[in-house]
Amino acid sequence: MSVPAFIDITEEDQASELRAYLKSKGAEISEENSEGGLHVDLAQIIEACDVCLKDDDKDVESVMNSIVSLLLILETEKQEALIESLCEKLVKFREGERPSLRMQLLSNLFHGMDENTPVRHNVYCSLIKVAATCNAIAFIPTDLDQVRKWITDWNLNTERKHTLLRLVYEALVECKKSEAAAKVMVELLGSYTEDNASQARVDAHRCIVRALKDPNTYLFDHLLALKPVRFLEGELIHDLLTIFVSAKLAAYVKFYQSNKDFIESLGLSHEQNMAKMRLLTFMGMAVEMKEILFDTMQQELQLGAEDVEAFVIDAVRTKMVYCKIDQTQRKVVVSHSTHRTFGKQQWQQLYDTLSSWKQNLATVKTSLQTLSPSA
Repeated sequence: MSVPAFIDITEEDQASELRAYLKSKGAEISEENSEGGLHVDLAQIIEACDVCLKDDDKDVESVMNSIVSLLLILETEKQEALIESLCEKLVKFREGERPSLRMQLLSNLFHGMDENTPVRHNVYCSLIKVAATCNAIAFIPTDLDQVRKWITDWNLNTERKHTLLRLVYEALVECKKSEAAAKVMVELLGSYTEDNASQARVDAHRCIVRALKDPNTYLFDHLLALKPVRFLEGELIHDLLTIFVSAKLAAYVKFYQSNKDFIESLGLSHEQNMAKMRLLTFMGMAVEMKEILFDTMQQELQLGAEDVEAFVIDAVRTKMVYCKIDQTQRKVVVSHSTHRTFGKQQWQQLYDTLSSWKQNLATVKTSLQTLSPSA
């Protein structure tokens, strides 16, 4: 990638010009190049570039791109410490101000580097941090397939891999991308093994709370299969998750009555939990019964008679249940409901349904061939 340069001259003269410019802005730096070579010059220039970042004039981008262009021509082994230093300045200095400029500079650096260079990981992390501060995560590649490829390309160890995924997750949450964030957290938790699952305690706890709090998340059974979540068995947070996976509203009410302080400490809303558990309980009822009386719903969902119809309308809007209201007979007629859990029993039901369809199609084909031998 071509990176805009400060001035079209030799690297040594470019470094000298940068020194002179920074000196004119009040930086404590010599105008003479170091005898140690370009990497020493760059170390001193990056250390002094704060004065440049303080400016809002039009030269700032050119000056910083000049530093980036010099970094990219250094030998790989000399780049890492300097790139880390520059990234730190771009992330922390004037945090929240001129994010587009800081992102552009980091992007130039990121795309100018060889794809397999491990230090590219540091630049990507810095991009994520800046994007999170200005709700610009949409402009940074966070697709899991791409992130997985980079993790492999950069040969990240387990700790760095977890740190990267956690950083992406937090940025997505900060930018209100809850669905994408949930996928990244599941990826993070799924990367732990039996040996290190206990280290993911905080992440597992956070994942559960975030999922329960998300107003658009209704299915939780996949979380129970994650090793770090299984490590929490016996704790209140795991008991609460289990209720949302498969229990009824009454079970949640009983849990809440015994653990009010715990629910509040998680930052969860009891009213929102009640609303979600009503829907989940209704989904379970709709799987088992194709017709549900209003009286049954009032009892199981703890609803007043006047609230049943409004509840059903809201439930249909979630697209988790498809049904119609029969006001005359005071019942709900179910056409389809999403299963709260999908295990061996549900796979068997799916197999039986597909087998039945296959058999029925074969019967239709045989009938058509009987009517018309050429069919």
